[in-house]
Amino acid sequence: MSDFPPIASLRSFEAVARLGSVTLAAKELHVTHSAISQQIKVLEDMIGVKLFIRHGRGVQINEEGRLYALQVREALSHIADATRLVQVKPRMLELTLAMVPSFGCHWLLSRLERFRAKYPLITLRIQASLTITSMQQEGIDIAIRMGKGDWEGIERHYLFSDELIVVAAPCYNGGMLPGTPVDVAKSKIIFSMESWKTWCINAGLEKEIVPGGLCINDSNLVLEAVRLGKGIALERRSLVQDAITRGELIQLTPFTAPYPWPYWLVTTQLTEKKPEIALFVTWLAEEVATWRQQTGSAEEIE
Repeated sequence: MSDFPPIASLRSFEAVARLGSVTLAAKELHVTHSAISQQIKVLEDMIGVKLFIRHGRGVQINEEGRLYALQVREALSHIADATRLVQVKPRMLELTLAMVPSFGCHWLLSRLERFRAKYPLITLRIQASLTITSMQQEGIDIAIRMGKGDWEGIERHYLFSDELIVVAAPCYNGGMLPGTPVDVAKSKIIFSMESWKTWCINAGLEKEIVPGGLCINDSNLVLEAVRLGKGIALERRSLVQDAITRGELIQLTPFTAPYPWPYWLVTTQLTEKKPEIALFVTWLAEEVATWRQQTGSAEEIE
């Protein structure tokens, strides 16, 4: 701004006006006597107003200077307050995460409180969607995806591989739960988008379980129906393990089937180096390491 005097000139002027002495002002600001005199001259030349009455080597503030000093002192005080505020209260950081709704609801959400407690100044925004969109166009910092990991223009970090298990609520069928693969095949099944073929082969069933009755294309709805005791389902362990730990669901048999699409954390090359993203990636890696230990999930793949 052309009408904004140099901050050094304002500080010098305020100090002389307050202390009534160039010498004392120079001592307070840790500069020379001539430096203070020069800064006041710069200020007076810029605003076109004499601020002091000079007599010998001394100065006496005039009425214009006195009124100006009051305003300058208040302005400098505001600047000092603003500086202290920004030092004491660091800027808020923000992360936008994209993921499929089922993973966010049944795996990530219960763990996020630990991240928020560790990094309270980072605001998290979660965008839950089944659609894979452009991270740059949508302003997404981090995405958690299922797939082969062959997306272009992104940095990928393998998280873990999943498996399919059969679950039911403790109240299903009055508490008389199926305990063998044959019993499972005879039960009321709530079908999702997952195929039962590999599970049936691993469980030793001669006949494949095929969809019929109630079929739902959303895992969240499938699991809610199971939780209400409406049937059993074949679902990803990542979506049901926490509920099993809480006693809300029960794994009916030890037989499993590998889920073909591992989980990946992806970032763009532009955002990879942002410090808040690095903090989240490190935190998530710790959570995944715990998850792998608890479930025996496969280690990193190439």
